[in-house]
Amino acid sequence: MYTPSAFRDDDLQSLHAHIGNTRLAVLITHGEQGLQATHVPLLLDPQSGEKGTLYGHMARGNKQWRDLESGAEVLLVFPGADAYVSPGFYPSKAQDPRTVPTWNYVAVHAWGIPEVIHDAEPLLAIVRRLSDRHEQGRERPWSVDDAPADYLDGMLKAIVGFAIPIERLQCNRKLSQNRSAIDREGVRSGLAASADPLDNHLAALMQQP
Repeated sequence: MYTPSAFRDDDLQSLHAHIGNTRLAVLITHGEQGLQATHVPLLLDPQSGEKGTLYGHMARGNKQWRDLESGAEVLLVFPGADAYVSPGFYPSKAQDPRTVPTWNYVAVHAWGIPEVIHDAEPLLAIVRRLSDRHEQGRERPWSVDDAPADYLDGMLKAIVGFAIPIERLQCNRKLSQNRSAIDREGVRSGLAASADPLDNHLAALMQQP
């Protein structure tokens, strides 16, 4: 990922927060089947390893898990807020029209070598933690314990788990830092006034220190 120094974020706590807030990541491998990508929800244990460890699972019918077993490095993409930036947002355009559209966005990439999990007990722990996380706040949260034991056993046999200790992290937090203060405020105001909630989300990020 091209990351100019103005947009680079190396703060581990900030990167972990972004990963934790990403509901669906993209897991990318390059093996005998060529390039493969699967969209997966993941759990981050920030205390496991130097940069944290990611946990998840995929269907056993998804042959990408065999790439995970090969011992090759994988790439995980954690997309964030993004928004089109119009040149009309820049107050400086009135004095200097030499400007073009761009795109503001936040994204984190992580690399690591996976460990594949087949045993039922650690698989169930991953499923339980994922379910508990995404059921939070519901009036009647669903639990894996609500499913019949024999049904759950069958479902666990149909998935493969994995743990990925993070070896490298990269973040591009492109929020108009390369523009003047007045132009940055013009972008933030323009996105905040948009009817698109995704634009509003990015405007809120621009307001953060």
